[in-house]
Amino acid sequence: MNQGGLLIVISGPSGAGKGTICKALLKRNDFCLSVSATTRAPRNGELEGTNYYFMTKDEFLKKVDEGDFLEFAEVYGNYYGTPKSRVFNCLDKGNDVILEIDIQGALKVKENYPEGIFIFILPPSMEELKNRIINRGSETPETLMTRFKSAYKEINYVSKYNYAVVNDTVDEAVLKIESILTAEKCRVDRIKDMILDSKEGLIHEQLYD
Repeated sequence: MNQGGLLIVISGPSGAGKGTICKALLKRNDFCLSVSATTRAPRNGELEGTNYYFMTKDEFLKKVDEGDFLEFAEVYGNYYGTPKSRVFNCLDKGNDVILEIDIQGALKVKENYPEGIFIFILPPSMEELKNRIINRGSETPETLMTRFKSAYKEINYVSKYNYAVVNDTVDEAVLKIESILTAEKCRVDRIKDMILDSKEGLIHEQLYD
C-alpha cells in the first residue's frame, strides 16, 4: 500500500547552512525538490521550472485567489510562493518532497499542511554563525550586523518546529535528518492503514486456510 510521501520543510537562520544541507540530501536521496514561483525577472542562467516558475504579477495573484499556494509572501516588491500542485502530486505518488524556505514561509506551510516534517537547522554557536556569514565575503559591516541580529531573533522560532539539527558538519547533519525521516516513516499514525490491511489479511487467512 502507498502510504504517501513526506513533506520535509527545512529552514533556519541565514548562515546556518540549510542550503548546503538540502543539496547534500538531494544528492543522496530520491527526493522531489519543491520549486517556488516568483514574479521577479529571471536572472542570468536561471531556468523555468528548475530555479523558479516565473510568472507575471497578475498570474501570481490569480493563483493566490484560487488558493494555489501553500504559502506566499511579497519581498522587495516581488512575490514568491510555493505551488501546491507539484508538491501534492509528488506526495500522492509516494515521493518525499524537500522544501527549503525561510522561517515565516515554513510557519505558513505548517498552518496549511501540519502533517509535514519541520526541521530547524541550528549553527554550532552564534560565533560560528557570525564567522560563516563573514566568510561569504558579501557583507558590509552594516549588513553583517543586520543579518546577525536577524539570525539571533530567528533562532527563537525553533520551538515551532518538530526537530532541531545542529549543523556541526554537513555530513553529520544530513545523517541526522535521514534518521529523522526513517523514524517518521515508522510512526504508527502514518502507517495505520497499512497495519489495518495487514491485520485484516491475517484474519482472512485464519478463517479460510
